[in-house]
Amino acid sequence: MQTLGISDSGDRSESRLKTLFWPSVQTGTDVDYLGTQGFWVCAFVAVVSLVMLLLQGKPIFGVVVFLFFYVGGVGVRERNPFAATIVFIFYALDSLFSVLFLFFASPWGILVFRVIVTALLLSNVRATWIAANWTQGSEEAILPPRLGDTWSDKFADQVPAKIWPKLRIPYYIFAPWMLVLNLAGMVFMIIRSVRR
Repeated sequence: MQTLGISDSGDRSESRLKTLFWPSVQTGTDVDYLGTQGFWVCAFVAVVSLVMLLLQGKPIFGVVVFLFFYVGGVGVRERNPFAATIVFIFYALDSLFSVLFLFFASPWGILVFRVIVTALLLSNVRATWIAANWTQGSEEAILPPRLGDTWSDKFADQVPAKIWPKLRIPYYIFAPWMLVLNLAGMVFMIIRSVRR
């Protein structure tokens, strides 16, 4: 595949750690890599949220939150700034609530995990805004082709391109409602804890 000028990961212009927390774009490969990276971060958050809510006995809410983060990740993969921003705001508010009101009930490991994931989602917002405004003017700006050789290629490259055009408008309606419901739930928990 290298002889055709196609590669799985492409040559990124910076290290993986820097790309995770402070990405920049110099080539079309960077744009594609940032979208894929953002998708996987959101998919990870979706799965972890689903598992945690299932363990808490909230399967319906778990599936709804899973869809919120997964479809948000699809939007991030397709370089949609709204999806990246709403996913970050939702998780950041939920993490802030956890840190402020569940501080003594949560183990330190979970709090540290939430801070790291919040930082990654903030990085996704920055990367998505950069990628969305990326202009194609030279050979280096050409986006690499989306591969479909492995299951991860299909899951991160092919599926988002197919489902985002169909789910974009419903997600624009669904995501703000999820944010409002999350805020309402937090206010309810605060009022309930104050009355005790």
